[in-house]
Amino acid sequence: MRSDRLGPSLGGVIALLRKKAVGSTVDLFSHGPDPLADTLSHGGDPGLFGPGSVTWPVLGDPASFVGGIRAMLLQAAHPEVAAGVSQHSRYRQDPLGRLSRTSAYVSATAYGALPEVHAAVRMVNARHRRVAGRSHRDRPYAAAAPELAAWVHNTLVDSFVTAQQRYGGFRLSTADADRFVEEQTAVGRLLGADPLPATAASLAAWIGDHPQLAPSPGQREAIAFLRRPPLPPAIRVAYGFLFRAAVATVPPRIRQTIGVRRAPGAVVLGRAATGALRWALGPSPAWQLATTRVGAPPPALGRRPSPAAGTVGA
Repeated sequence: MRSDRLGPSLGGVIALLRKKAVGSTVDLFSHGPDPLADTLSHGGDPGLFGPGSVTWPVLGDPASFVGGIRAMLLQAAHPEVAAGVSQHSRYRQDPLGRLSRTSAYVSATAYGALPEVHAAVRMVNARHRRVAGRSHRDRPYAAAAPELAAWVHNTLVDSFVTAQQRYGGFRLSTADADRFVEEQTAVGRLLGADPLPATAASLAAWIGDHPQLAPSPGQREAIAFLRRPPLPPAIRVAYGFLFRAAVATVPPRIRQTIGVRRAPGAVVLGRAATGALRWALGPSPAWQLATTRVGAPPPALGRRPSPAAGTVGA
């Protein structure tokens, strides 16, 4: 295992983020069709969640960037999931395309009207049906299998909660963290994932105690790629701080499995980096579109979720 050096000064990173964040971040996620291009034609449709949900403010916060990186780190700890990515994904040849597709899926399921949600899930399920094979330990895998779909989905949900708690513009109460996890089970059911823990604590325990985790060739490839992805120079330094912020929140057992170490100062610098992104980017464009579609007040970063129950359904 190795420890990643912290690199440039905090002041320099904040200046870089403020200067380059908008253009560079938009470019990162603009290598595919916009999943919400026609969302305003579904006026009044709240989708799976709606403006009273915890999902909308959590996924609209730049802390979700850290959550996405953390999820990919956790996913690599499962040898069969890592084998599926290594053997079937084109992430090495088209890293920005894959990033855009993942971002589009999260945006569509979180903020889309129901027809857009179901279209995104159909696309993912169709792709997963083609992903099957055997891992390096000679175990069969299929991305559509409920237990593997659960590992991918649950690590993503847990990572969004963890990133928000550590780096978000507001902290989730225990009740709101549980609401977010319960809301996200609606997406998991559409993916055929099982099991789907319904509280933040049970979800974290399921991930931390998972018996199938182990080092693998696919994991080593994925972690090496996540350490140094081929990003535009303007955002490469900022990504490094987000990566180290994500590593700092990975449970120790899984950090050991995937061969990463928590860097000194990573949490402090991660908070500064996400704060700078929050200042530079403002609320998620998908969140803004969704509030317009349903006639809700415009989003405001740092605003705690409403106590009213969100709309959760399939």
